[in-house]
Amino acid sequence: MDLKDVMPPFLSVRVFEAAARSASFARAAEELGITAGAVSQHIRALEEFAGQPLFRRLGRGVELTEAGQAAYGHASAAMAEMLQAGRAMRASMRGRRISLSTAPSFASKWLIPRLNRFQDAYPDVEVRMSADMGLVDFAASDIDLAIRYGPGGYEGLYCERLMSESVVVVGSPRLIDGRPPITSAADLIDLPLIHDESPERDPSCPTWTMWFAARGQKRHDAERGLRFNQSSLALEAAAAGKGLVLAKRQLALRDLADGLLVSPLAQAEDPVGFAYWLVWPRGRRFEPAQAAFLAWLRDQVIEGDSVADQTA
Repeated sequence: MDLKDVMPPFLSVRVFEAAARSASFARAAEELGITAGAVSQHIRALEEFAGQPLFRRLGRGVELTEAGQAAYGHASAAMAEMLQAGRAMRASMRGRRISLSTAPSFASKWLIPRLNRFQDAYPDVEVRMSADMGLVDFAASDIDLAIRYGPGGYEGLYCERLMSESVVVVGSPRLIDGRPPITSAADLIDLPLIHDESPERDPSCPTWTMWFAARGQKRHDAERGLRFNQSSLALEAAAAGKGLVLAKRQLALRDLADGLLVSPLAQAEDPVGFAYWLVWPRGRRFEPAQAAFLAWLRDQVIEGDSVADQTA
């Protein structure tokens, strides 16, 4: 039997896998850099090959038929194997490169200021960083590892806790200077507030209303003030003297050390449930560049903050 009679067209299988994974022809088109019409053509070609529908067309997306569901597991595994084949082909180059995904605020406030140390130690290693709020799909990307802020336990992935997190009140020295000594939450009751509303917000992280209430204070305007959808922007606003912010301690450490921010109640830290996790696919074999970067990350936590807990 001729293979072309039983082998589905590879490019169409790739399109099918992306459409099935995202449950959308439009999102598959965006991911693959083709038009939605081209996606439809590939799916029609596969359905002609299969002799039956692979998708049910819905109002706002698509869902797999029984035949599509049966095919999807194999298509997904095939794409994962193709990625692994690509990694193997480029193994010598990957030994000199690290591809990393992390959230923008963690990248700008914690990782990037430290990167020169890694580059000094490993000048031949190229660092490629993708700063994105979305969770990387390792099956559809060339990312080696990710740093995620969350609860851990990501299905199908190896997770190693990099460091814990807590919340601390910070503000510009200009906002604090000239005031009577600050010894309790009551001394902050009249200062402007900033709200960090980043998408990765920890449910255990207190709001200003909760923070004041936990310290026996009731502030009627606790929900007023500037709001930002990224932690780094909230910290920048605080450093500019716009108000106090309940900051992620790890992200504020450098600004605190540089004197751009101060913590008027440094002892009033609130541990939170989320942590920073190193994440990568189970069974992935790292080349020297990735192994060196992992070791360097762990060392940076130990050197930079003895309070951070790495115990998984």
